[in-house]
Amino acid sequence: MNWQGILALRNHLMRPFLLLFLLFPVLELFVFVKVSGAIGFFPALLLIIVGSMLGVLVLRVAGLATALRARESLNRGELPAQTMLEGLMMALAGGLLILPGFISDVLGLVLLLPFTRKLLAGKMRQRAEEAAMRQRAFADDLQPRGGPAPRQPLGREGDVIEGEFEHRDPK
Repeated sequence: MNWQGILALRNHLMRPFLLLFLLFPVLELFVFVKVSGAIGFFPALLLIIVGSMLGVLVLRVAGLATALRARESLNRGELPAQTMLEGLMMALAGGLLILPGFISDVLGLVLLLPFTRKLLAGKMRQRAEEAAMRQRAFADDLQPRGGPAPRQPLGREGDVIEGEFEHRDPK
């Protein structure tokens, strides 16, 4: 694929994001006008401000809670991938709550629900694992067949198992 093809593909993939970036504020303004017409301007404005304050609180708490849960996972000898993804979802929820508007607030509140957060984090993890497997399969296809064995990375000479040993004679 030449550079022109790559640029055309990139432009084709970025077009929906540009459209969303331009349409989202217009949709937020439209919903704000409708809500303020139903409940009044100042109550609607107060809801937006309270939502932003809740978003700041969520961002503060989410970072600390995620770090503590990740440390607990590491102490148990587990990788904190799920914990980190859920923390990312919490941070995204806080960011959406900070944005002024009712649509972003609803999306942020949906991400705050533990069920939704676990579901989305699981889907993201599954997609990342599938992408890693596809990438590995492609990389394995590039390895020469029947050639010399691949070298160990620098600084790693092989597996070393450390431990203590006690010799017991059976009597």
